[in-house]
Amino acid sequence: AGREMGGQEPALLNALEDKRANPRAKPPFPQVSGLWGKPTIVNNVETICNLPGILTYGIDWYKGLGQGADAGTKLFGVSGRVKNPGCWEMPLGVSIRELLEEKAGGMQDGLGLKAFLPGGGSTDFMLPEHLDIALDYDEIAKVGSRLATGTMIILDDQTCPVGMVGNLMKFFAHESCGFCTPCRDGLPWVDTIFREFEEGRGSEKDLQILREHVDYMGPGRTFCALAPGATAPLGSGLKYFEDDFKAHIKQKRCPYKH
Repeated sequence: AGREMGGQEPALLNALEDKRANPRAKPPFPQVSGLWGKPTIVNNVETICNLPGILTYGIDWYKGLGQGADAGTKLFGVSGRVKNPGCWEMPLGVSIRELLEEKAGGMQDGLGLKAFLPGGGSTDFMLPEHLDIALDYDEIAKVGSRLATGTMIILDDQTCPVGMVGNLMKFFAHESCGFCTPCRDGLPWVDTIFREFEEGRGSEKDLQILREHVDYMGPGRTFCALAPGATAPLGSGLKYFEDDFKAHIKQKRCPYKH
């Protein structure tokens, strides 16, 4: 129940019933047959925390808190090599730059911004050119990523992007419930290939296998969203950091390690 899978609605219900935290087939949906076969509504804590203000002051008040198309506020987190990592409640619609520079204090001295994941480990990388985009669900989607949890992971220009993506793949491989083949077999294979790159044995063939897995584990191929979520940083990492992958192949080591 403590795994990443336990955060998904059907797996959470199974865990509460003292079963293995696997996803469930839909239909029936939890609203019809959920916990112990009873109609069940599952919301995250952030959603529930918005309700007292809405009930007290009204929906128009809540809508007025947002600065863009989306209503209200959201908790945004920033981790990585910034001066002031943390979590802040901010209006939806503020710019990424405002969150990174005014709240998180910008990059640590001597470091530049290379890329970032806007909504946690299961979102696509974005680049410094995207800093003035609004933290808004639709605006983030327009550039091919997702706002999702709003927990931003910063990649600086002195940290290996191949290593960062590899760490994420290791996490997802560990968190898989093993229920379906693309996730159970695909993620450990991807993790193994990243270890090859890290240890100087990566090849062009490995790069091609990684690209194929972006499709093999993508949306519609698995029973839940865990493996498709892993393909977001994997696919965008292969797109934006191809030169870094090829440097690992050419130099037969991680070029960021001295």
